[in-house]
Amino acid sequence: MSYIITEKCLGERYATCVSVCPVDCIKPGDYRGEEFMIIDPEACIDCGLCLPECPIGAILETEDEDPEWAAINAELAPEFNQNPAVAERPRNDPPRKPGNVIVNP
Repeated sequence: MSYIITEKCLGERYATCVSVCPVDCIKPGDYRGEEFMIIDPEACIDCGLCLPECPIGAILETEDEDPEWAAINAELAPEFNQNPAVAERPRNDPPRKPGNVIVNP
């Protein structure tokens, strides 16, 4: 099992989770024409350090919580693994999309 990043990240991409990942399994890219991050399920060691780092709660603990987005993370991993790192967005920067709220300030 691996942690996954869900639709809440689409167009938001705070990238605050990247700096705490001990195995560098969180990667940026574009999906559906919007900024996004994925967790590579082959590299994730299920440490959980990323979970509290996402200010909008876009990370889920198990693939079972959202199989559709788990599949998307796995599908995009080979492509996103080639992308350079991106700068973190401030945790207190308001969400860009309506309906997203800061849950982990």
